[in-house]
Amino acid sequence: MRYLHNKIGFFIVGLVIIYGLSGLLQTYRDTDLLKHDVVHEQRLSPGLTEAQLGTSLRLRNLKVDKTEGAVLTFKEGTYNTQTGVANYTTKEWYSWLVPFTELHKTASKSAAHYFTTLFGIALLFMSVSAFWMFKPGTKLFSSGVYLTIAGVIAALLLLFAR
Repeated sequence: MRYLHNKIGFFIVGLVIIYGLSGLLQTYRDTDLLKHDVVHEQRLSPGLTEAQLGTSLRLRNLKVDKTEGAVLTFKEGTYNTQTGVANYTTKEWYSWLVPFTELHKTASKSAAHYFTTLFGIALLFMSVSAFWMFKPGTKLFSSGVYLTIAGVIAALLLLFAR
C-alpha cells in the first residue's frame, strides 16, 4: 500500500497543482481577476425587449439604465432598437486561462471525462491509503483520524452553510 501511495502520489502532484489553480480561478469567476475588456458589436433583431436583449447577448441581469430615442443604454453598452445593433463590453479571461477554467467543467460526453474520472479515483485512493501509512494506535495515526474527522466536518459545514 505504501508503494502504491508513493508512486500514485508523485504522479498526481502536477495534476493537483493544475486543478488547484483551476479551482481558484473558478472561485473568483464572478470578479475581474485576470480578466480583460472585450468589445463586441452584434447585430440583433430590431425592437427587442430588455429581457430578450439580455438573453440574446448572454448578459445576466441586464438592466436598461436609460432610453434616448431608439437607443437603450445599459451598464455594458448600448442597443439601437431600430437598427438592432448592440455595442457592449464584457470582461473575459485571457485566452491562455480558458483551458484551466474548463477543467472543472468537463462533461461526461467529453473524451476528457475518462481522465478526470481516473484523477478523482486516484485522489480517493490517496485519501484512503493514507490510513495505511501509520500503525493503528500510534499517536500519528490517531492525530490523522482526528484531522480527517475535522476535514469531514468542515466540508459538511461548507455544504450546509449555503
